[in-house]
Amino acid sequence: MKKNIKPILAWLALVIAIYAILSVLISTGLVGLYYIQILMGIGISMIMALGTNLVLGFSGQFSLGQAGFMAIGAYATAILTKSMPTYGGFYLSMLVGAALAATIALVVGLPTLRLKGDYLAIATLGVAEIIRIAIVNGGTLTNGAAGISGILPYTTWPIVFAFVVLLIVLSLNFLRSPIGRSVLSVREDEIAAESMGVNTTRVKVLVFVIAAIMSAIAGSLYVGYIGTIVPKDFALMKSIEYLIIAVLGGIGSVTGTIIAAVVLGFLNMYLASFADVRMIIYSLALILVMVFRPGGLLGTKELSFSKIFNKTKEGK
Repeated sequence: MKKNIKPILAWLALVIAIYAILSVLISTGLVGLYYIQILMGIGISMIMALGTNLVLGFSGQFSLGQAGFMAIGAYATAILTKSMPTYGGFYLSMLVGAALAATIALVVGLPTLRLKGDYLAIATLGVAEIIRIAIVNGGTLTNGAAGISGILPYTTWPIVFAFVVLLIVLSLNFLRSPIGRSVLSVREDEIAAESMGVNTTRVKVLVFVIAAIMSAIAGSLYVGYIGTIVPKDFALMKSIEYLIIAVLGGIGSVTGTIIAAVVLGFLNMYLASFADVRMIIYSLALILVMVFRPGGLLGTKELSFSKIFNKTKEGK
């Protein structure tokens, strides 16, 4: 436990420092409302890309269904906060959206996660489309294709920051737990993991459910940030967007996911005037990364204060 104190304190200091710097920049007016919106968008992208990377990079499953679970969280918040326009209603809607997404992911995951590769990608894409079409045909509850507008701005940058930090910490602790190591073993060699007693289906479904919960939370934050939603916001390209972040950063790297979300978030800002070519530039960047860095920019590497302190200790 003692050897972990320094790394934990270092991470805590880093988080506090980032929060303090952002607070000072915002309170002094150096960072305006437009850039605050960009920061919140980056934070939501981090959560979505992290969930995508848990499925793709850490369990080795190719899913294209994250946008569907994001839609569940978004619509749960949009619907419930209309009748409960308070922060209590907002957080309750977040719990409801996460529970609903987890239930659907569990029901869908048990049969579909026995599939592999392209077949799994097609199956999860189908699930996302079913969710989206169900919303379109939701009648007065979801307001159909017209969507829901006039949602109060519950999402603030400190709330997004808190959820990003919380979900990163929980994800890292999960991956370092015995179950998390089982997840990594499934990624490396599913047959070998099964021969060692790992219930591979259960492990894959668990990760799929966790990723669905994260997507639902991101959806709730998204709708409280954007103020209006329509079903077309959660089409295939939304899943592809976050898949690109996960792949660019590093398939199996939380640090890489964070860096890629920040870089692409600011790149989006500068490409706002060229919306038509944004995905073309993304695709070219992805092709270049796949050619020269097939594992992503960081691969499976992580920023680790433990290693830094151990090297310092060895140097002495």
